[in-house]
Amino acid sequence: MRIEQLEYLAAVTEHGSLRRASEAMHISQPALSEAVTKLEKELGATLLDRRRTGSRISRQGLDLLQNMTEVLEAVDRLRQAAGQQSVRRRDLRIGTVNTASASLLAPALRDLHARHGSGGVEVVNGRQVDIQQGLAEGSLDLGLVNVLPGDEVPPSLIADKLLEGTPVACLRADHPLATQERVTVDDLRAEPHVLMRPGFVMHRYAHRVFAGALPETTYATDGAEMGKSMVAAGLGISILPDFSITADALVRAGVLTTRPIVTDQTTVTLLMLRRRAERVSEPLRDLQTALVRQARAYLASLEDPAVVTPISAAGGRARTLSAQ
Repeated sequence: MRIEQLEYLAAVTEHGSLRRASEAMHISQPALSEAVTKLEKELGATLLDRRRTGSRISRQGLDLLQNMTEVLEAVDRLRQAAGQQSVRRRDLRIGTVNTASASLLAPALRDLHARHGSGGVEVVNGRQVDIQQGLAEGSLDLGLVNVLPGDEVPPSLIADKLLEGTPVACLRADHPLATQERVTVDDLRAEPHVLMRPGFVMHRYAHRVFAGALPETTYATDGAEMGKSMVAAGLGISILPDFSITADALVRAGVLTTRPIVTDQTTVTLLMLRRRAERVSEPLRDLQTALVRQARAYLASLEDPAVVTPISAAGGRARTLSAQ
């Protein structure tokens, strides 16, 4: 068994295919595939599920992934102790539905940078199902997803509740509905909308609030960030969790505002998802801690008199929940 074989398998897990892994490791795809095959024969286990759409880590591979990661981290520590400059550093890969980026994720990444230096983090936008699958397969280290009451998380994952908020209407500050303290479902139905694509929680919520009859003019996009940009461009109104908007630069600049919706008291919860593992790398542990700390800071900012006015206008106050 060679260290390179473990590194190749970790690269396939991280990048999701032999081709992308070979490009990242600067080795030919046949050579990488042969190295992994030899490792499989030596261990007597099928480590990869090879399909036409790409190779993914197998169930047996997942069972061994934690042990292999620990070996690679131990080798890195040995190389560092020996003064080697070319230490392999595995990037942290965070899957997000593009929510709370301004209020939580960006500040948490800033905290991580202050502690561990630059680089080493990749943020991947995706749907909740893709993030959960990426975590299960080992291609993602952490996930940020929104859930509605009654939604369940796979038992193979640990869910820490970061924030709990309410859906609000996101609109341009100069929109006629911005003169109202609250908006009704009928108000919203008469306007063009920027919806989230199927697979996102807020798409499901929109179908619920409009009783399955969506507004005639709609656009669809992935995640809150592009949705807010499209609203700012005057393409319509979007319904988003309050915590994904209140700290946004477009709100602070006076371009966007939010209004509560006269409807049921539905809550949206932001979860931090992670795999069950006996050992967590220091950068990943520090990022988890930073996200919890930023969630608490976000809640505290809502109680600051200097911030309360715009938040009150948005209608909804996010509540942070202690990590489990």
